[in-house]
Formats: sequence, structure tokens, C-alpha cells
Amino acid sequence: MAIAPVDLPRDEGVRVAIDRGGTFCDVWAFIPAHLYSPPIPLELLGNADVIAGDRTEDGVQVTFKLLSVDPANYDDAPSEGIRRLLQIVKKAEIPRGEVYDTSLIVRKRSSKTFSAGTTVATNALLEKKGEPFGLVLTQGFKDMIEIGDQTRPDLFDLSISGKVKMLYKPEDVVQAQERVTLEGWSLDQSAPSAEELIERAQVSGDEAVVMGVSGEAVRILKPLDTQKIEQDLQALYEKGLRAVAVCLLHSYTYPQHERQIGEIARRIGFTQVSLSSDLSPAIKVLPRGNSAVIDAYLSPILKAYVDGFNSHFSGKKAGKRSEFMKSDGGLVSSDKFSGLRAVLSGPAGGFVGSALTAFSPTRGRPVVGFDMGGTSTDVSRFSGDFELTFESVVAGVPIACPQLSIETVAAGGGSKLTYKNGMFVVGPESVGAHPGPACYRKGGDLAITDANLILGRLIPSQFPRIFGPNADEPLDIEASKSKFESLTQEINASRPDKAPYTVQEVAAGFIKVANEGMSRPMRQITEQRGFAMSSHDLCCFGGAGGQHACAIAAGLGIETVVVPRFSSILSAYGIACASLSAEAAMPLSAEVVDDFEASKTYNEASSRIDSLQKDVARQLQEQGVDRKDVEFTVTIAVQYDGADTVLQIPFKPSLKADFIEAHLRETSFSSNRKVLMSNIRVRGVGKTFNVTPSDYAAALDEAETAAAPQAVKPSTFNTAYFDTPAGVREFNTPVYILSQVPVGSQIRGPAIVVDSTQTIVVEPSARAIVLKEHVIIRLEEVKAAQEESQAELSTDPIMLAVMANRFMSIAEQMGHTLQRTSVSVSIKERLDFSCSIHGTDGALVANAPHIPVHLGSMQYAVQAQHNHWLGKLRPGDVLLTNHPQWGGTHLPDLTTVTPIFESGDDTKVLFYVASRGHHSDIGGTAVTSMNPIAKELWEEGVVIESFKLVSQGQFNEAGVRELFAKVAERPGCSATRRIDHNITDLQAAISANVRGIRLVHQLFEEFGTKTVLFYMKEIQVVARETIREFLRATYDKFGGQPLRASDYMDDGTEIKLEVRINREEGTAEFDWNGTGPQVMGNCNMPVALTYAAIIYCLRTMITEIPMPLNQGVLDPITNIVPLGSYINPTGVVAISGSTLASQRLVDVILQAFKAAACSQGCASSTGFGSGGKDASGKVTPGFSYGESLGGGSGAGPSWHGSSCVHVHCTNTKLTDTEIFEQRCPMLLLESAIRRGSGGRGRYNGGDGMSKLFEARMPLNFSIVSQRRVFHPRGLEGGEDGARGKNTVYRRNDSIGLGGEGYTEIGAGSNGIAKLGSGDRVRIETPGGGGWGLPVAV
Repeated sequence: MAIAPVDLPRDEGVRVAIDRGGTFCDVWAFIPAHLYSPPIPLELLGNADVIAGDRTEDGVQVTFKLLSVDPANYDDAPSEGIRRLLQIVKKAEIPRGEVYDTSLIVRKRSSKTFSAGTTVATNALLEKKGEPFGLVLTQGFKDMIEIGDQTRPDLFDLSISGKVKMLYKPEDVVQAQERVTLEGWSLDQSAPSAEELIERAQVSGDEAVVMGVSGEAVRILKPLDTQKIEQDLQALYEKGLRAVAVCLLHSYTYPQHERQIGEIARRIGFTQVSLSSDLSPAIKVLPRGNSAVIDAYLSPILKAYVDGFNSHFSGKKAGKRSEFMKSDGGLVSSDKFSGLRAVLSGPAGGFVGSALTAFSPTRGRPVVGFDMGGTSTDVSRFSGDFELTFESVVAGVPIACPQLSIETVAAGGGSKLTYKNGMFVVGPESVGAHPGPACYRKGGDLAITDANLILGRLIPSQFPRIFGPNADEPLDIEASKSKFESLTQEINASRPDKAPYTVQEVAAGFIKVANEGMSRPMRQITEQRGFAMSSHDLCCFGGAGGQHACAIAAGLGIETVVVPRFSSILSAYGIACASLSAEAAMPLSAEVVDDFEASKTYNEASSRIDSLQKDVARQLQEQGVDRKDVEFTVTIAVQYDGADTVLQIPFKPSLKADFIEAHLRETSFSSNRKVLMSNIRVRGVGKTFNVTPSDYAAALDEAETAAAPQAVKPSTFNTAYFDTPAGVREFNTPVYILSQVPVGSQIRGPAIVVDSTQTIVVEPSARAIVLKEHVIIRLEEVKAAQEESQAELSTDPIMLAVMANRFMSIAEQMGHTLQRTSVSVSIKERLDFSCSIHGTDGALVANAPHIPVHLGSMQYAVQAQHNHWLGKLRPGDVLLTNHPQWGGTHLPDLTTVTPIFESGDDTKVLFYVASRGHHSDIGGTAVTSMNPIAKELWEEGVVIESFKLVSQGQFNEAGVRELFAKVAERPGCSATRRIDHNITDLQAAISANVRGIRLVHQLFEEFGTKTVLFYMKEIQVVARETIREFLRATYDKFGGQPLRASDYMDDGTEIKLEVRINREEGTAEFDWNGTGPQVMGNCNMPVALTYAAIIYCLRTMITEIPMPLNQGVLDPITNIVPLGSYINPTGVVAISGSTLASQRLVDVILQAFKAAACSQGCASSTGFGSGGKDASGKVTPGFSYGESLGGGSGAGPSWHGSSCVHVHCTNTKLTDTEIFEQRCPMLLLESAIRRGSGGRGRYNGGDGMSKLFEARMPLNFSIVSQRRVFHPRGLEGGEDGARGKNTVYRRNDSIGLGGEGYTEIGAGSNGIAKLGSGDRVRIETPGGGGWGLPVAV
């Protein structure tokens, strides 16, 4: 295929772009005609491809690959790539090891000559091979980074093995003696403006209140002790550290203290100083702190790499300039390349390449990028502008940094294929590069590559002879065939009553499951954000993508696949297409009003934008860009007041309307709340060179409308297999060599198109159009809904895996919608919610793993509504419930249930969807919904057995307000303080249910209603049979003996369990007889929680095989729970602490099965609030804030416990300290790990957490907790974990004692107290139990 003309002056130099990946290093270069003199000797050309231009004077493009790591031949792949390229240019051998003359890589008119993307930073982060550094944090927060957000990455991993390991040593942390906070708090319903707060301070002579950069008032509680910080930094320096990261609370708006520390550090001699306020001037201290940590950790390594790379060249530079790709898709000169900006350097190149080569401005169709590699697949979306995300998770670490929005799934050509539990399983394990797939001749396991080979979609003769022990043999199809035959026999033996599979059907089945897994993130970046999947084109690139693109596009309803010419090296080509970029940001906290252009905020923002643009222009000019060549993009971070969904909206007078429109599209939700801005970002791009292919729309139209498309003769034929509506069928498939296919030709499927680096599979229902710079594949028969069959359906393991994946994906997308559209901290930030799909009878089909305490319990809420409303519901109805006798967990967990009806029959329910979210205020006698003093249910707030929240599409807001208002009629009770929050969160739950309904209807359209409903039941069978096998294995392990355990609640109530297993039937009785009676207290547990604890524990103990979470898990279980007991109350006593108390159920079950020592057994639900009804009956406005705290997890037979994590029944996030202090009149003075609180043992229990709060105004405090009396038990000789402790500190002068200081008062396990201004509260959470006898040191 020919190159499009590029206007270049005759004296241009060579242009090089390189992508150094984990396995291969890809090289693209443009050699102008005056520097290219063919023919090039083959020994110099090597494996390079030379692509000539249309005209002689155009020059040529050169592409080739080499191994990223080959120490036997070279020390650095990119510099080796340049050496090989120079040999082509100079037509002479250039010995390795000498300094290379790159004077030919020079252009007089442009600043850009060599550019590269690299995984050096990413690999250093993953392999923990960065630079040792010091860390400066605000006093009291030395453990902030280690604690993180307290969540565990895998809900069902008792060992919590995926928790991120620290990049620094605890002894290298310095606590800066300084403290600032915000003046005023956003939950104050009559909050004064920042200007008013400043004016008040000035009038009173209070010089400690100043205006922050963000426009918020800041109070300096303690100026920085510069003398002490200099001593501490000097000590770090003398230890040999030369890098330091600095992150202080509220430095996004008050960066002065960080800058002072930075100046001191540089003066001492630190060569790498990473200030969080410079890297990410935005609220949220944890991601900002992680950004500083990663930058300090990686930047020295990256600088050393860049210096080492440049050392290979004369002038210490690869050409006139060396530039590197940043994570945001822009280039930066090598001397300004930093660790934080490099973590997604490689994938960013692929995104840019796919966007600029596959997006046609004329056609205007958004492009989904599909980059399928060996171990993972990256997907992206481009609609004409690059969308950046400013908070993301990299290697498990949340960071704040501008990055292109790229989703990754662990599925690639090397994904391992297994048959487990009656299901086809692809990945997440990879066979790796060594030994690789079975066909690599190194004894590897079956992988996706083997499946494509077996199906004839890969042509072995097109692959180099680089396989086998000596790397000199071709692909081994016989090895793949042999292993597939064995696997096919195993699968057929497991289903003797079904028609046997052929080898090809098994291989095609795995391809189908893999395609579904790779489609999942594509749906997330499109449908989940409100964009129709069918309106997109699919851009396929990466080594393995061409074999899957047609099938994936068909499954997603996409009609066009675009394969760019350089698809196999598109990251390198994308880097060539990229431009230099720079960015500057500044916080600005203000309201966006309707007439925004006439507002004071608009003028202030415009002034700041002007300043930021000058800064960005300066940065680019320093890198050689002319000011006139700089193009600016200005975006504003905008959100609803009190919400956490922040959207980046272009700065225009219509900012408010644009935000509301974008928010409605992405969340299906709008609000009458104030619209706020929080941050301004200016991005500048210096356009210096353009090699982007021309728009292919006209050429495509010409080729498709040609009267007689040119006939193309195939090079050969190959037997290939394709999945058709009639099943997997064999085709004598033509094979075409792409370089031999004339431009404008059309190739009808089935066909295989190959070139030196890729294989493109054209399915039978598709046709390929070959253009100069693209191959366009049109799917002529996009997969339509299957005809409903009256024949009896039979379980297909392939469809079972596909459906299980889709059901879980739907539940996850429902959760995403709920999180984005809610307004409360509990749901929005702490993620205290769950979403689920239920069958016709309400039985659980899929429950996304959000909050474990909801697993298994939500179905009882749905079934209660199903039975109550049977035959009475109509389309558009939505039900609301929270009552413990109706399947509720505790009253704050409000559950919305939506029925879905058969088309044409308004009385027949096909299935249900449900969403459950924790509301932090539902009224009652306490300051939050977690009521520590309640004795009876009515004291805890609104109680709802069943309420029709929506009736045939009409939201009953008046009824909701009346329900919540009635709470205030009870003695000593207040109504909710923020009914607007409750209503908004209920509307968010409705939106989540609507999202689930739409997605399930899409399944009906794709597979047929009968098929979908059939598999809703069949995946329950898989779960049931898995549990039966587990119970039989457990019976054998313990010799058939009953499993027994007991433990105690802090009030002395015993929780007692005996598990009796029937091996023959594969069933078990969980007998709770002997458990104490219900009590007049708040920790009684509804019976639904015993089911939740059982399903959670069983899932955690089944680790080797996939098991869907649904009603089938509980089918083999008989749960014997005495009525009127502590864990099956009668509906009269209080239960608000039940979700916390249910941790004891889990500890008891795991003790019985000897699976793990006891964890903290608590969640330390802490609440603060004001307002409500006082003793006289007067109601005043106020606020409420609640949070649960992590502690130590229990050790196990092969692992140490983790510290400061949520365990078992909950997994909510900590509210970021800056968000907490922005919203509440509180200070968090300390957040630390309780070192040594975990039980000692062969494996130690995890440590608990210590948090110290201070009230800044009179308010109420509440605590609901456990394990303050009884220790978390160790197992097998391990020591018990430390108990928790709750303490109130009264200021002496406030209680008549005089003098400074505090009086300590124990708060017990559960309690409520009034705090005066300056009073403090410390919460110390329990440690986890140890496992095994401690090993003597």
C-alpha cells in the first residue's frame, strides 16, 4: 500500500518514532528521498519493510521490529533500532558499541526529530524497581499512603494478596509540623461565601485566615516549622536518599508550605523533588499524594534511562531533539520527561495512532480502539477530541494525573484456556512469552493463539521460524491439535448425555468466550456513558486483533472495522503522529450560574485562563515550538453541589447548560442542585509535523460504488472454521497477501488477508475493501436476534460462560450508574451499595461484588416483594423496602426493586432488577442512620415494608417525603436532615435499575428471550453443583465430623454454629441453635444476614474454580436459625448495627472450617452530626456524616493479615481527608496504623487503625462498634488480635477543671456524646488474629 504525499522540504532529515514495549520494540521512520538510495543490501535491510511513496520525491517509510530485551546482542533496544536505521540510510555497516552519528536525524524547520514511547516507568512500577526516596507528609498522617482508601482489591481473597505494596520504607517518612484546613464547610445550609469568611477574619483581626488559590478560605492552624523540616530532610539526605516526595493536606489550594519544603530540599541537594501541588493541584489528598510518590519513585529511573539512551549518540541526543510520549498522548522533550507522566506512555501511542488513522472527519463516526496484545487488551474511544481522565488507577494505585482514557482487560493471544466447573474459561492467567502457547514448541498450555491456529485463522508459513528450544522452528500445529483433542475428550466426558463437541467447536467456543470478555470494556466506554455502541467504528490493531475484530464487531452491532496499514506497530506510528504538549492547571471553587458570561466567576476564570495559557506557551516555547503554532484547549471541572461526578467541560459562556447536557447523557440523570466548578485546565499542543494518513472516506466511497470491483486472485487456500448461525462450519478459505492486492479491491468473506506482521480474518458475513492506507471491513449481516425456538433448550458450556459474563457485566454497569448519579458520600465515595439481577421468582441470578453483606440477602428482599405484589404490578412500577422481616439488612439500606414484563403481557413478570444503597440519614433518635442507642426498631428511622416508589412511570415524591417526615412524630425522633439527598439517591437507584433493564432487553434481542431466561436458571445450577463438590471435599478433609465454632458479641451474647455435611447428597445444615436471644440493643441481625454470611464464606473458600454468585450457592444449604434469637429477631428490636455485627457470623463460619483466624470483626461505624429535634421539640437544620473504618484482617495458613483494611462483610472506601474537612465542621488530626495490634503467630494478624477527630463547633458524635470487649481470636496457636477502643477527650476548660489539656472518657462499644468546640474523639480499631504458633526469633 502506498504512502500519502507529505509536503516536506528537500533538506529534511530522517524522522524516527519508536515504541519500546514489554516484548517487542517497534520502529517507524520516514527517510526523505534525498537520503534514500536503493537498493539496500539485504544484510543491512534485515527484517525492515520499506514502503515507497506515490512520487519519487516523497521518500519512504521504514518499519521493523526487534526484541525489547536481547542482552546477548545489545544493551538498549531503541538505540539499536536507530543503529539499524542508520545502516539503511548510510548503506554501510555501523558497528555496535560506538557512539552513533545522528546528524542525519535533523530537520531545520522543525523541533521534532526523534520520539519514543516506553514501558520503562510502567515496568519499574510493576516490578518495584524504582529509586528509594523520602516522603514528607503532614504531621499525624505518616501512614496515609499505606492505609490508602482501606478497601481490599478482591472481595473473596482472604489473604488480600492483591493489596498494593509500598514503594518506600516507613523509616523514610518525615512528618512536617504544619497544618492548614478550610474555613467553613459545604454541608452548612447557610454557609457564608469565602469572601465573607475572609472579611469576618479581617474585622476580628484573625490573620490566620487567608484566601486559597482555589477561591476557598483557608485557616492556617500551624505554620510550617522550617527549622525542624530542614533537620529531617538533612537526615534523609545523609542516608543517601536523593529524591523526595511532598504531600501536605490542602496544598491544592494552599501550596506555600510545600513550596517552602521544596526550596529547602533543593538547597540541601536533593535532585528529584516531587510536590503534589505542582503535579496535581486538585482536591483529594490521597491520589495527589500517590502521584507525588510515583513521580519521586520513577523519575530518577526514567532520567537514568533517558541519559543512558542519549549516551549512544554524538551530542548526547538522538538527533536534533529527543521527545517521549506522555500518558496524555502528547510528546515532551526528553529533559522534561517525568515518572508520573510516563506510566501509560506505550498504550497512549496506540490510542493516538488508532484515533488519527481510523477516525474519518468526513464520516464523523466515533472510533473504538481495540489493541489486542499477548497478555492484555486495551480499548479506547475517540470522537474527534482526545478525552483525558484526571483520576485513575495504575498498578492498583489511585493517582491524579492527566491520562488518555484507556480500559484494559486481561485477555490476549496468550490467555490460558481451561475447562472448569462445566464452563469454558479464558484467562486471566497468561501462558506468557515463555513457554508461550502450545504451538511455540516449549511445552506451553493451550492459549487463544492455539485456538486460532486450530481454526485455520493463522497461516504457519507466514510466521518466522523463531520457535522451539533453539528459536529456529515453525509454529507446531500438531502440538495445539494434540492438546485440544485431550481437552475436547475431557469436556465431552463431563457431559455424556449431550452431543459431543468436535475439536473445532471447542476451539471456536473459547474464541467466543474470549471475544465476550474483550467486548466488556468496550461496552463500558460507550454504552455505560450513554453512547450507542452501533454508532461506532472498530479500529483493530495489535498482534492478535485481526483474528477477532469481525466477530467482536458483529457481537457489538458495529458495521465497520478499520485496520490501519501500520496496525501491528500502531503505537510507534501514533507516537510519530503525536505533537508536543504541555499543561497547566489551577483550582477555582465557585458556582456556575445561568448567566455565566455576566458573572464575576466568568471574569475570574478568564483571567486565570490567560495566565495558564501564558505558562503553557512558555513550556512549549522552551521545547522549540513557535508561539503561533500552539493550539489551546481549556476545560473546567464541573459537578453538582454535593456530588462527586466531575466532568471536564470546555470553557464557554454556556458552561452550565453544557454540563447539564453531558451529565444527563452519561448518567441519565439531572438535578436542580447548584452547579459548581473546581478546577481549570489548559492544555497546549504544538503542531510541528504531520504524517497522519489522509481521510479515507472518499476512497472508501469510490471503491464501494465502483461499477465492477476488481477481481483478486488469492495466493492460496486454507481450511478454516467459522462460527455461523448453523454452527461451526468448515470453509475452503482463500488467503491473500496484502502487498499483492490492488488498491480498490474488494474481498468477500470468508477470507484471510496476511502481511509480514499481521493476519486479518474476514468472516463469511463480511467483505474487505483494500485502500491505500487502510483495510476496511464491512459486516453485511450484523448479528440479529435469534428466532425463538419451541424446542427444548440444552445447556451449552460455551453459552453458559458467555451469559455468566454478560449478567455480571450488567450488574456492574448498574452499580456504575448508581455511583455516578447518587449524591451522598456513602454511595458516591464510600461505595456502600449493591446491584443485582433476579429471575422470575426473585431468585438471585447475578450480584455484582460490591458489598458482601448484600450478597444473598438482596434476593430475600426481592422475593418478599414478588410474593406480596404477585399479579398486581404493572410496567413502570418501582418498589421500595428496607424492613428486616422483608429481606432487609438494616434500615439505612434502602432497596429499590423494578419488575420487567413480557412484551405484550403487562401482567407476566420475566425478571427483576434491584439496587440497594446505604443512606447516611433516615431520621430517628441518633445523628446518623447507624444508631448506637436504639433499643427498638422504630427509633432507627424510616421503616418501609413495601412502598410503590414509582407507579407506572410516575415518581411519588410526595409519598417519599411523607414517609420520611412521619419519623419525626415518634418520641425523641427527628426526620432526616437532608431529604433532598434521600430523594436524589432513590432517583439514582431507579436510574441504575433502568440501566439494567435496557441491558437485559439487549440480551433478549441478541439471543432471544427464551434462551436468556433459560440461562438465568442454568448458571444457578453451576453454582449449586460447585457447592456440592466443595461440601464433599470438606467432609473428607475433616473425616465426616461436624464443624463447630462459637464466639461472643460485646454484650456477652454467644453466637454458636454447628455444620453437618451429608456427603452423599452434597448438602449441609448450618445449625445456629444455642445462639443467644435477641436483645434490647442495635446489633440484632435479620435472618437475611446469615444467608449473606454463608454465601460469602463459601465463595472465599472456593478459590481454584470459577463460581457465579447466585441462589444456586444456597440451594444445598439448610439454614437453621432459631426465631427470636440474636440472628433472627422478631422485627421489634433495633438492628442498625446488624451489618457490622454480621462480621461475627463470618468469623464463626471461617473458624468452623479452619479457613482463617478472626479479623477485626467490626467496621467501627463513626458518625457526626448536628441539628434535628431537641428536647423541647424544636427542629433545627443540620448535617450528618458517617463512615466505617477498617482494621486488621486475620492471618491464614499461608499468609499474614493486612493492616487497616475493611474485612469480609463490607468494603467501603474512606472519605478523602480533604473532602471530609471541606464538607464537615471537623478536623482529622491523625490517621495511623496501630502498630503491633495484630496477633502474633507463624503468620501475624494485620494491625488496626487509629483516627483522631476534633470538633470545630458543637455537634453530636456516635459510634457503633464491636470487639471492644472480646479479642479477635487467633487460630492454630496464633495469638489474639488487640481489642479496639473508643475514647472521647473533653477540653478541661469546658468541664470546669481549668487549665489546658483534655480529660479522657471511655465511650464503650456503642455510644453517643455531645462534643463542644475543640473536643476530640479517638477511634482505635481491632487487629486481626494470628495463625499458628509464633516462630522463635
